[in-house]
Amino acid sequence: MADGQDASQTGSRADTLLEFPTDFPLKIMGERHDDFAQVVVEVVLRHAPDFDPATLGMRPSSGGRYIGLTATIRATSKAQLDALYRELSSHPMVKVVL
Repeated sequence: MADGQDASQTGSRADTLLEFPTDFPLKIMGERHDDFAQVVVEVVLRHAPDFDPATLGMRPSSGGRYIGLTATIRATSKAQLDALYRELSSHPMVKVVL
């Protein structure tokens, strides 16, 4: 390891380049639906209970059929992000998660 650090000091840095905790923006896209933002917020809050729904960014597509949401969470681990991505990606209302 660089600088004389061993694996116990760096954690699982081989798994991710992120250092936790970190503010992490999630981009979630789906078809425009009245409940879409609320559904996404509920999923995000299950994984990041300190997420403030008032900070959710919303942007409709140019044609108005889709909506893009940006939820910036305080990520505490790669496992947390992986679980959140899995749940969002598997939701039937969600088309894409970045």
